[in-house]
Amino acid sequence: MTKGMIIRSTGSSYSVRLDDNSIADCHIKGNFRIRGIRSTNPVAVGDRVTIEQQADGTNWIVDIEDRKNYIVRRSTNLSKQSHILAANIDLAALIVTINHPETSLVFIDRFLATAEAYNVTACLIFNKTDLLNEEENVRLQEVRALYEKIGYRTFSISAKNMSTANGLHKHQALLDYMHNKSVLLSGNSGVGKSTFLNAIAGKEYARTGEISTSHNKGMHTTTFSEMYEITAGNTAIRIIDTPGIKGFGTLDMQKEEVSHYFKDIFQAAKDCRFSNCTHTGEPDCAVVQAVAEGRIATSRFESYLSILGDIEEEKYR
Repeated sequence: MTKGMIIRSTGSSYSVRLDDNSIADCHIKGNFRIRGIRSTNPVAVGDRVTIEQQADGTNWIVDIEDRKNYIVRRSTNLSKQSHILAANIDLAALIVTINHPETSLVFIDRFLATAEAYNVTACLIFNKTDLLNEEENVRLQEVRALYEKIGYRTFSISAKNMSTANGLHKHQALLDYMHNKSVLLSGNSGVGKSTFLNAIAGKEYARTGEISTSHNKGMHTTTFSEMYEITAGNTAIRIIDTPGIKGFGTLDMQKEEVSHYFKDIFQAAKDCRFSNCTHTGEPDCAVVQAVAEGRIATSRFESYLSILGDIEEEKYR
């Protein structure tokens, strides 16, 4: 029996960095897949596992250690199942673009709510700032201010211009924030996750793709999750690159819990008349009042309502 950490997952096979720093290609047995784990992938990048080597040289994952945390999204093919993006994460970093392509605020809010639900610290990295016109730059500052006011760390970068030593130096605050952390890197296709990864690594770890000019959307280039151990100057980071995702369906949230995962709404809700207020029509609702007064952004409240709508839809499906 040997222990290690999963650093690459293709869905059918796994690469495990063993405790002696060697890499082993591994598989999981069928009965392990269905052992009470309601997901399309019972083990994920970041998991600590035990492997058993067979006489023929094949390696089987036979056990998984308890996770500190993990983060999931709805499986694209099986709506009732989840897909575990990564486990044992110190930071979930969402790459966001104001344009080329545009990341919707609903997508951002769903990602942040999911991170809160699974007890993962999250931050926002606004990329492609070199492509923004004056109006888009104003929008960038507005969106950054929105999330910083709530309590999230935000950063502005041009991943394309980070590949020089001077380029990295300009983004030292971000590198310092990620130092010694296992960082889940996520975002829509085309926002520049792979470009960012390659820039801080100083080598071509991941393929980059072009934006579809007709739809202003990215085309998938990363097809599986993989962890890269990167040293940039004096910074050491374990980055988990994940496939670009178009939507972020939430799972396993109870209606009365959703507001807990929106920091601003949860804070305002303490002043509601009813402790179980869902902020959807109850009298003396402090959240609705805060939205009306501009203390909670309308976009945040709409994102909250969209998740409630998902839950209602599941109930009657």
